[in-house]
Amino acid sequence: MNQESLTYINENLERIVADRTSMLEKKNSELEEALAQVKVLNGMLPICASCKKIRNDEGYWEQIEQYIGTHTEAVFSHGLCPDCARKLYPDYYKPGKNNQK
Repeated sequence: MNQESLTYINENLERIVADRTSMLEKKNSELEEALAQVKVLNGMLPICASCKKIRNDEGYWEQIEQYIGTHTEAVFSHGLCPDCARKLYPDYYKPGKNNQK
């Protein structure tokens, strides 16, 4: 191989390295942005055994939905499980008619 061929190969390799470095920098930036948006709960949460409120970092008790909504990206939708429906609305809940037992 002559000097001209080596120079050509070297220039091509440098271009490939520059392109891949640019691509990796872009991906790294996207990952850092995504990581900044992630909210994670970990550790022990003080929760009331009766009403299920959670004690926040300031020592105040708040509804679990509010606490989790503040500390994560979770969104809640509410409904009633069959046990609570029977307990709260016994006149309207008829077991065996399109309801789970």
